[in-house]
Amino acid sequence: MATVRRLVIDVLKPHDPPLLEFTNRVAETESVEGVTSSLIELDQEVQNIKLTFEGEDLDFATIEETIENLGGSIHSVDQVACGDYVVKDRRTLQDT
Repeated sequence: MATVRRLVIDVLKPHDPPLLEFTNRVAETESVEGVTSSLIELDQEVQNIKLTFEGEDLDFATIEETIENLGGSIHSVDQVACGDYVVKDRRTLQDT
């Protein structure tokens, strides 16, 4: 099985912990070398965020468990990069 090097997921999380603390905690997850979080939508009770993970061999189950332990839930997996290196997205004729 190919190694997962990048993972982009859509997550619904409560306001507590705050986004900075939430991101720091998921960044400490084993197999994660770096993570970027972006606030997509905010309402009175929850935040919808996008998390982009990178690492040499990301462990989705461990990432999911960490998110759930922080009160979050994964809505969707939006991008996955597998293999020896991350392939950069390029525009194609279908993108026009």
